[in-house]
Amino acid sequence: MVQYRKMTIADVEAVYAIEVAAFPTPWTLDSFYYEMTENQFAYYTVAEENGEILGFCGSWLVIDAAQITNVAVVESARGRKIGEGLMREAMRVAREANMETMSLEVRVSNIVAQNLYYKLGFQDGGLRKGYYTDNQEDALVMWVKL
Repeated sequence: MVQYRKMTIADVEAVYAIEVAAFPTPWTLDSFYYEMTENQFAYYTVAEENGEILGFCGSWLVIDAAQITNVAVVESARGRKIGEGLMREAMRVAREANMETMSLEVRVSNIVAQNLYYKLGFQDGGLRKGYYTDNQEDALVMWVKL
């Protein structure tokens, strides 16, 4: 059974491996250590099953707005609604921290992720032209009132 919990520094290596496999321009290992040790606004959730990290969702909780930084699930576990579980948990944590809104950027080509965000109540908030550095793809900004 998949369980969702707050990420710890002990999870950084596993989360980094998922990040590298999922994204063409991944965050660095040092970035994740920084998020766990220095960034007072960071809150990361991991999905774990039988001691294995299957996915993660990062967010920054600043004043009254939560920003999703990255969400990824290992390829072998995709299609099991783990991404949805991670997002629901991130939304729960943000509500508990009295955040009023949550936003994120998603590739305009990533229809699977967009459909999940729409399912969770997110709305379109505009485009960021050339947002992704690997191919200059635009990002769709999405947000939801918590």
